[in-house]
Amino acid sequence: MARSGSTIRVEALTRVEGDAGLTVRFGGREAPGTVKVAELSVGEPPRFFEALLRGRAQAEAPDITARVCGHCTVAHQLAACQAIEEAHGVRVDGALRALRRLLTCGEWIAGHAHQVFLLAAPDHLGFPDALAMARDHGDLVRRGLRMKKAGDALVERVGGRPIHPVNLRLGGVHRAPDRGELTGLLEELRWGRAAASDAVAWAAGLDYPDLEPAHEDVALWHADEYAMNEGRLRSSGGLDIAARDWERHFVEEQVERSTALQARRIEGRPGRGPGDAGARSAAAGGGTYRVGPLARVNLGLDRLADPAQEAASRAGFRVPCANPFRALIARTLELVHAFDEAARIIEAYRPPPRPFADVPARAGLGAALVEGPRGSLLHRYRILDGGLIADARIVTPTAQSQRAIEADLRALGPRLHALPHDEATLLAARVVRSYDPCTPCATH
Repeated sequence: MARSGSTIRVEALTRVEGDAGLTVRFGGREAPGTVKVAELSVGEPPRFFEALLRGRAQAEAPDITARVCGHCTVAHQLAACQAIEEAHGVRVDGALRALRRLLTCGEWIAGHAHQVFLLAAPDHLGFPDALAMARDHGDLVRRGLRMKKAGDALVERVGGRPIHPVNLRLGGVHRAPDRGELTGLLEELRWGRAAASDAVAWAAGLDYPDLEPAHEDVALWHADEYAMNEGRLRSSGGLDIAARDWERHFVEEQVERSTALQARRIEGRPGRGPGDAGARSAAAGGGTYRVGPLARVNLGLDRLADPAQEAASRAGFRVPCANPFRALIARTLELVHAFDEAARIIEAYRPPPRPFADVPARAGLGAALVEGPRGSLLHRYRILDGGLIADARIVTPTAQSQRAIEADLRALGPRLHALPHDEATLLAARVVRSYDPCTPCATH
């Protein structure tokens, strides 16, 4: 049994992307069951993408930032494109906007299927990994792999390849696909929509540990659609801002135990931007918040496609939902939405007259927020005359949710303390995996 003064430590978390560990240290006899320390430690070597971008041509940003993550490539490319386009007052719409949304659907499908069926399902069904789970739940694993393959095929058809697509560029795409190149995907997308609806019912029927943290949910919101690539940043605490105002309301900080930055909501006087001492001072009492599928569904359930809303209703899923373990249900709802939206986009698609809009190479400052599979992603660029990048900033979803993960570990303290050590260790690791963190992204 875990006793007073004992510690739960996982040196290397499995079924998460990258190098991360956790430590939960309990109080002594005077405060049994309380948590003195709850830390998520990231040991990834920083890759300094923001420094790498300085002095590069603005047109290079989408391809460079795609390498931040092989799992959220499209999100980084789109955020880079849209931030630079915003700096120059260029708006991409019509069929080109639809193609960008189609790419996002493909990345969400592949990312959510991977997380739900291969990384998270073993936790909920009592297996150490997907290979062990496949012996008893082969159909579940095969369904997840088929969904992921459908998402990868969609990204490849529009982007040129499934990982680090080569077809995206400022203003649009290098080459717009013919309608026939996309309609061949419809049958599999329609299958995926039905399979994802079944997955919602499966996920809603699982037993979840009790945990109801009081986190602020933060996500993009759009009046006319389920926000993916555009919108204003809203929160359950009343925030409603444009992407360029992110640095007035949030701040990233370095902590000793981790190579990854951690973001927090600023309380008090807004800061002026990166490195601003006033912002860091105000952040001392700032709030923990979370991004990702659960935050998005909590804020935008009524914007999901009709099949996803119907699946939520049949499963009895209600918002707001605070339990981070039930993010699994939110991911399956977004799978339904992404399959449905991708099919609808392809059915209505007609190639644009030009594959891209011209983006001038001049001075400007622009920011963009998009929603990757794991949550809100910010790119901000300051451009010089001639189109060279003077300054860049990237804020990833995992950097924003790390404090929420640690807060959840603290909230679970009494339950962890009461469990046998091995069971407590597994439950603590499940908390982290429920957020699907990507530590290389957080140490970009």
